[in-house]
Amino acid sequence: MEILPFILFFTCSLALTQASQDESVSRVPLHKPLVISTWPFVEAVEMAKAAVEGGASALDAVVDGCTTCENLRCDGSVGYGGSPDENGETTLDAMVMDGTTMNVGAVGALRFVKEAIRAAKLVLEYTEHTLLVGDQASAFAVSLGLPGPVNLSTTDSMQKWSTWRKHRCQPNFWENVLPDCHTSCGPYRPCQDKSSPLELGDCSCDCWKRMLGGGMSTMKGIGRRSHDTISMAVIDKDGRIAVGTSTNGATFKIPGRVGDGPIVGAAAYADDDVGACGATGDGDIMMRFLPCYQVVESMRLGLEPQLAANDAISRIRRKYPSFIGALFAINKDGVHAGAAHGWTFQYSFWSSGMAKVKIFTVFPEVF
Repeated sequence: MEILPFILFFTCSLALTQASQDESVSRVPLHKPLVISTWPFVEAVEMAKAAVEGGASALDAVVDGCTTCENLRCDGSVGYGGSPDENGETTLDAMVMDGTTMNVGAVGALRFVKEAIRAAKLVLEYTEHTLLVGDQASAFAVSLGLPGPVNLSTTDSMQKWSTWRKHRCQPNFWENVLPDCHTSCGPYRPCQDKSSPLELGDCSCDCWKRMLGGGMSTMKGIGRRSHDTISMAVIDKDGRIAVGTSTNGATFKIPGRVGDGPIVGAAAYADDDVGACGATGDGDIMMRFLPCYQVVESMRLGLEPQLAANDAISRIRRKYPSFIGALFAINKDGVHAGAAHGWTFQYSFWSSGMAKVKIFTVFPEVF
């Protein structure tokens, strides 16, 4: 069976990239260096632009760009003071990947250290590991010179958590538990007999929705300001590619949760020989499909970025029709595109010769 006609047929109904200005810019090769990022995080892209134009490597430019978003607390979903977990604490996930060496550094559930992507870069530079998590990741980062320990919560994040508690901890990420996860803050216990009608009734049908085949993204209130990531790719003047991610994860997540941000191939992936991808959305679902790895490998097989992006989103949609997510795809020549499901997505783009950063809008498919 020929792959390309099949994917063309399957993805024809998915979202197509629409530029805010010159739509053709996404279809033709562009001058290097270049920067692309999820969402209209213009300040972050401009910082990466300044770094790479000044001679910084693609990897260092990505770190500078994402650090800017961490400091600005972009949309409240990146950096300190956002997305409190069930205990009211903010924790951070981040990753950097060098598309030349395929080396990766990542941190998950990072506590008490604000500079998450710089912590991830320390993992890449000074260890043979890929991912460090929790208190040990924090101790590692501080031991190598990052400031800490510092409180990652703010008055705003604690107020948000307090309000959530007053509303019976809704929404949350529990299921198949007693007492009813839609009317109680817990503590919870497992439903003992999933085959018993009485036990199912006690657990409430809502809490069993995922097991019964329904998607939960919209029910959990997932959106740009509650469940988001900056994912950025930079291609320098020599064609070297790097990607990075940073996020404070899902709002009111169960403590210890690590999302797709620090998972290689989930929220980002890069290979100098092919291109790069960055993703955002319901990470608990998206990480099960490694959509960015899929995008890059599809481009390696010859698909254009738009078809590769559409195909990756469609693979998730087939199994989780109600999921919310999006991604951008860019090949090594700078041709870029985006695809989305469940929300309207925007990404930022700049390349050498452009006067300013442009925002591209990607509309979701219409049922």
